[in-house]
Amino acid sequence: MKKLHPVILSVSSGLLLAAAWPPLPTTLLIFLAFIPLFFLLEKGLSRFRFLGWVYISMIIWNSITTWWMWNSTGPGSVAAIVVNSLFMCLPWLAFYNAHKRLGPKYSYWTFIACWMTFEYIHLNWELSWPWLTLGNVFATRPEWVQWYQFTGTSGGSLWVLVINVLLFKKVLSASSNRKLLKRSLPLFLIATIGIPLAFSYMVRAYNMQLDAAAKGSKTLNNIVVVQPNIDPYQKFETGTQEAQLSTLIRLSEAGIDSNTALVVWPETAINLPNGIEEDSIRKNYLVNPVWGFLKKHPHVKLLSGVEGYRMYRGGEHTVYSRQIPNTDIWYDAFNTAAMLDSTGIIMRYHKSKLVPGVEMLPSFLRFMGPWFEQFGGTTGGYARQDERTVLKDPSNSYAIAPAVCYESIYGEFMTGFIRRGANIICIITNDGWWGNTSGHKQHLSYARLRAIESRRWVVRSANTGISAFIDPYGEILQPQPWATEAVIKQAVPVRDHLTFYVRFGDIISKIMIALAIILLGYSTFVMATTIRRKKTAI
Repeated sequence: MKKLHPVILSVSSGLLLAAAWPPLPTTLLIFLAFIPLFFLLEKGLSRFRFLGWVYISMIIWNSITTWWMWNSTGPGSVAAIVVNSLFMCLPWLAFYNAHKRLGPKYSYWTFIACWMTFEYIHLNWELSWPWLTLGNVFATRPEWVQWYQFTGTSGGSLWVLVINVLLFKKVLSASSNRKLLKRSLPLFLIATIGIPLAFSYMVRAYNMQLDAAAKGSKTLNNIVVVQPNIDPYQKFETGTQEAQLSTLIRLSEAGIDSNTALVVWPETAINLPNGIEEDSIRKNYLVNPVWGFLKKHPHVKLLSGVEGYRMYRGGEHTVYSRQIPNTDIWYDAFNTAAMLDSTGIIMRYHKSKLVPGVEMLPSFLRFMGPWFEQFGGTTGGYARQDERTVLKDPSNSYAIAPAVCYESIYGEFMTGFIRRGANIICIITNDGWWGNTSGHKQHLSYARLRAIESRRWVVRSANTGISAFIDPYGEILQPQPWATEAVIKQAVPVRDHLTFYVRFGDIISKIMIALAIILLGYSTFVMATTIRRKKTAI
């Protein structure tokens, strides 16, 4: 493979990464995807040429798997793909430098540590876009990764990286003896893939035994999920809100029975063209149909997305506030998950993980604000809530971890709700911006991983689909077709047990960060020592 032209190696790696990604069924290709780039490194190319070919691989991977962003924002999607591919080159730069300074003995483990460090940072900084975290690749194979309850997706990332490195080293060492490779390869695959798979099935079986023993210990209420199928590009138009609420209430009425404790509507289901002042929402006559519906069903609570805002007068405001021109009035806009009854909002949570460029601009890029706004972006966008609020209803047993929009792709973030007492996860989202593409399918699949990590039921209401229930093993129940009005109902038991991952968080990533610091520090020391020796020799 070292004899192949760099373009073949570069393109092959990008295509393998894309072909392994959900919703495609060829997941196993992920265990080979980085090997062509490892052979590319062994060619001894210059740093610039190596990173150039790596960048092409990353562009191919990002473009094929996330091209659907184009349907919501053309310039934004190009910027996201180009910039994210560039970020993905940073671990490869560290890999190249370590390979030159430390040789192959340490450099491949440096790459593993640096890639996982990159993924962790990309989950937690302001320009976060962790859609292609390697551990997400198993989202359509939940039976393979039941051990995510211990590791989270970082365990999957480590699994992928280690197998790629070990398989490459095995192929490289046996390149002159194909018979040896054929004999040893089955044992290698059994050890590196078969054992984790077997452990996954054992973990699932053990948890199912615990569930069987606890069955019937708690009364089951049911939850109704509504999928109204409202065009996201028209829902904020003036004069459409009455028809939208009518659709939502009609569908809800069709699903409610005497055991229904909760009805779930999607993101920004309750909206007005200029938003709704949350503190006075009960007085807003345009929302009266909601209060009438809830008064008719006093045993039911409603979890709904609200396009809300809060006003500040007399100069008072928060760090996220924007000023109304030529006044002393400031306001915060929110993408809210609110629990309501006939008296109004009982509890609320304001979306925290905002979409960069669409809902907010990172502080270090504020100088690009005017350019962003020309292309439909925002410099202010929504205000965010830093703490996690569990939405509890004292009249039933549900304590909700709300995930608004794409917040459900942040595994460790969601565990904060579970530690605060949440016993179910409710995702309210609007995936209609992307059209009928792989985007909404990937988003649904990633929610399966949150169910496994926390061993909680996931309730998902998506405006245009796919709405569904997901059990604690990642199995999707009652998925509804795309672009279809639907209402579904499910008896949802609650769980109080905290998994290892929920209790302790992403330990693997933190270990990898420490390892990356040690190896990069050693690499820098070696470089400095080499430079000093050369100067001394001169």
